[in-house]
Amino acid sequence: MITYAFTLLAALQAPGRDSLLAEGIRLAGPEPAAALIRFERILAADSNDATALWRAAVAHGDISLPLTAKKDRPRRDSLLGRGILLARRAKALAPNDPQTHFALGVLLGNSALTKGVRDRVKLAVEIRDLARAALAADSTHDGAHHLLGRWHYEIRKLSGFERFVARSFLGGGVFGEARWEEAERHLARAVELDSTRIYHRLDLARVQIARKEAPAALAQLRRIQGLPNRVAADTTYRREAGELLGRITSSAAGSPSVRAAGDRQTRPRRTPGRLPAPGVAVSG
Repeated sequence: MITYAFTLLAALQAPGRDSLLAEGIRLAGPEPAAALIRFERILAADSNDATALWRAAVAHGDISLPLTAKKDRPRRDSLLGRGILLARRAKALAPNDPQTHFALGVLLGNSALTKGVRDRVKLAVEIRDLARAALAADSTHDGAHHLLGRWHYEIRKLSGFERFVARSFLGGGVFGEARWEEAERHLARAVELDSTRIYHRLDLARVQIARKEAPAALAQLRRIQGLPNRVAADTTYRREAGELLGRITSSAAGSPSVRAAGDRQTRPRRTPGRLPAPGVAVSG
């Protein structure tokens, strides 16, 4: 009887689902690992909680972001793989929720960075479909605008030959739809919808540099310097923005050297035959 009483008291004192969710959301930006613990506690009680599933998926992705060293790749791949499974389950349970489509798209984008060319093309097609589905459900979803803008940007950065191979032989027919104008439009819309998100402005600046719009890019990069950190990765994004700003300001606006400065910052290193796919931190 005493044991039962203590068990009942502990259960009554334990935080409920809504309390755990609120705490997890609060921690998601600065401390994704701590947030994940809260979301996993919700899932331990209800494995079909779609909100906890997609938020746990995003937390896995955010935890993986700093793991860029070769020695960290197994842990990074494990985190992303687990996150993708959670995001797919969330999407199956809540197919009309734009967050589930967006979370899966982001995780697939980050996962694609270590995949072979055929898998990257396949994932890029799915990422584009997920971003569009999220926007169909909520046209004001800033993250989905960012994801789709980044998709256009990454595809347009490929050489004409790479896009031809992807379209003709690897199932990437939708690559022909990629446009610089669409990349800038969607990223500008993301900034409009959430003006203090550092990563929105950073990727918009990258697109503007690629389009030789240096003055517009400078305005975005300078604005970043006064924005608060909202997610753990913002420290890295702010540093990247500062480095890019320094390179641009040391060059003549609109000159080939400005474009080259942007390319050095934004083009990911990849071996021949590898295609990029977009990813973005989404917590907070």
